Amino acid sequence: MKLRTIAKALTLFALSLAPTLALAAPTEWKIDSSHSSVQFSVRHMMISNVRGEFGNLSGSLSVDDADLTKSSITAEVDATTINTRDGKRDEHLKSPDFFDVAKFPKLSFKSTKVEKAGAQLKVTGDMTIHGVTKPVVLTVDAPANTVKDPWGNVKRGFSATAKVNRKDFGLTWNKALEAGGVAVGEEVTITIDIEANQAKPAAPAPAPAKK
Repeated sequence: MKLRTIAKALTLFALSLAPTLALAAPTEWKIDSSHSSVQFSVRHMMISNVRGEFGNLSGSLSVDDADLTKSSITAEVDATTINTRDGKRDEHLKSPDFFDVAKFPKLSFKSTKVEKAGAQLKVTGDMTIHGVTKPVVLTVDAPANTVKDPWGNVKRGFSATAKVNRKDFGLTWNKALEAGGVAVGEEVTITIDIEANQAKPAAPAPAPAKK
């Protein structure tokens, strides 16, 4: 009887731990392109900021809530979707003077390290722009809690910012101003907003037909 009682107690204990163990396991997420964006801001004529964005952000995340430093992200955007609300300027940005989208149609980021920084995370990774790859550090807000949409999808949000020097990526075009300074600033502020769907488990393989 004692052995049965002990076995039953251990079973109940294991069942009580199941939700915690499930939460501790890394979860996989797919970026929802229609609800995610990459925006940027750069100084113009030394007096104002020009803002723009890229569309078609895609990629995946692995989030370990038990230890966020074990999380990772891989993402890319379509460089041809650049939009600054001025068609002529957008065409110039797509040209070989800047992004040369015909030759380099994608911008990407792949994390290599995640560190805690107070209430935020510092995510270091390889960013590729204009065919040049450089290490960049993203400052990331702690992942939002999960929610379920009306169609049963489990969702989560992430926001990140970074500053890069465009010349580091070969984007060197500029024009000097008569009063001093240049037409386009070198420092670019990047803002990334991600809405991601939790990946659904693969359907089990069908059982082999009986002969």
